[in-house]
Amino acid sequence: MKARLPKGFGKPDVNALMRQAQKMQEEMKAKQEELENTEYQASAGGGMVKITMTGKHEITSIKIDPQIVDKDDIEMLEDMVAAAVNEAVRVVDEDSDNAMKELTGNANFPGL
Repeated sequence: MKARLPKGFGKPDVNALMRQAQKMQEEMKAKQEELENTEYQASAGGGMVKITMTGKHEITSIKIDPQIVDKDDIEMLEDMVAAAVNEAVRVVDEDSDNAMKELTGNANFPGL
């Protein structure tokens, strides 16, 4: 006597997969909106230059300690501002990447 498997056994439930994908897409959209509205802070020069940036990479604030302003060495100030901006971008991107990995179970989806 042969064992019989239930009808449809071994076939993926396409509707369930589509519901799961739609749910994940909705969660990712909500997380993305949350991240875009989050403010991040970064600094350079031991905190002498501080940047506040949104998750959309928009700078909302730059604070510069007056002690580092030297009219004869503007290049140093420019370098510190650039370093602080780059650090803020890195922090935003890292938080976004971690949040998306958490939602997708660390799966690698192209374009995310």
